[in-house]
Amino acid sequence: MNIWVSFTPEFSPERGHSPAKEVDLPTYRNRVYTDVNRSAILAHLGAYGPVSRAELARKLEVTPPLITQLVRQLISDGLVQELHLSPSSGGRPSRMLGLVSTAGHAIGVKIAVEQITLVEVSIDGVVVRSLDAPFNSASPMAVTAVAELIRSFIEGGDAHLLGIGVGVPGEIDEQNVGIVNSTQLGWNRVPLGSTLRHALNLPVFIDNNVNALSMAERLFGQGRFFKDFLVVTIGTGVGAGIVADGKVFRGHRGGAGDLGHIPVGENGPICQCGNRSCLEAYIGEKALIKIAQEQGVIGEGEGISALTRKADEGDYAAKLIFSQAGNMLGRTLAGVVNVLDPEIVIIMGEGIDAWRHWSNGFGPTFRSALAPSKRDVAIGVETWRDDSWARGAACLVLAIPFDLAEIAGDQGELVRVRLRAGANSLTTFEPKLSS
Repeated sequence: MNIWVSFTPEFSPERGHSPAKEVDLPTYRNRVYTDVNRSAILAHLGAYGPVSRAELARKLEVTPPLITQLVRQLISDGLVQELHLSPSSGGRPSRMLGLVSTAGHAIGVKIAVEQITLVEVSIDGVVVRSLDAPFNSASPMAVTAVAELIRSFIEGGDAHLLGIGVGVPGEIDEQNVGIVNSTQLGWNRVPLGSTLRHALNLPVFIDNNVNALSMAERLFGQGRFFKDFLVVTIGTGVGAGIVADGKVFRGHRGGAGDLGHIPVGENGPICQCGNRSCLEAYIGEKALIKIAQEQGVIGEGEGISALTRKADEGDYAAKLIFSQAGNMLGRTLAGVVNVLDPEIVIIMGEGIDAWRHWSNGFGPTFRSALAPSKRDVAIGVETWRDDSWARGAACLVLAIPFDLAEIAGDQGELVRVRLRAGANSLTTFEPKLSS
């Protein structure tokens, strides 16, 4: 497990505003969902290796009886195993616990307009291998190309697979159905889920890429300490994932959290969705590049990295572009926080590389636009990796063993069957790609 967390200057741990200091974590963790606690055990074992039950209870700040109960369940599920006894310094030696390495991996796929990223992720959320491949979402054979890329990637590994998670920019009816509507990809009611399931003979889950990222945050990130939080992404687009009462809220058609398409003005620039004055049309990556080129801050053909470099070098105009974007994001996000009342807002995405410049405009505007009772909401900023989107997609699968409500339907049950069966009987991959 890798968690990369920092806090904005106005809400830094050193100044006493860390989320861990704003809630009574021992009390809180004892009342959060059991599935999250189980995930925390797996994540800790994956990050730090074998550990005793007593040490787990101390590290995760939960009661020893709860750890004993959860570990018993995880051993029964074939996810955790008892290892050697720890050395004794006079007392009774403790039995060490470790992950069952063959318990299962998941494939995560991030589909973009011109690229696909694929990762293989172990049960504790660690990326074990990855691949980037060119892609053309406008091709009539786009879905077939996705299936072929996934099949080739799977054949390059030898792990016992639980299933495939796919994140796309757009609306998806249900994770276990997977009909995609995406203006970015140019897809209208594309049956991606059923096509991939038929082609690859594995459980498949499709969701909006920010929802998938929110699931990863809930399982393995800073969000696992909170019951209600927002994940906000900045970069190519602007998105939000809503976790309410411990669950990712998807809305009626799977399109909840479409922060980038909140109208923030009148007669503004045309957004890729076809409307005018959407937030994304002002502060998305393409919009920032266009503004910078029109002002002569960067040259024709240069992109967001050039604008960030200029700002890092102290160029006033470049820094102002980011600051103004942060100002608009802050005011808009404050309205969302006033409505949803999260415990923490976690900001991430490709645009995080320039966050120090965004934050100059974001912080003051965001705080001043909040309702007085909500001005102490925590802001967490997580550093970004190129494979983060795809890792989030894999977590659509990794969350299934802890889906006590069984919202994933028949595909979720297939994952649980594969998990129970273990590496002894379901390791064979039998693709069924048809021409």
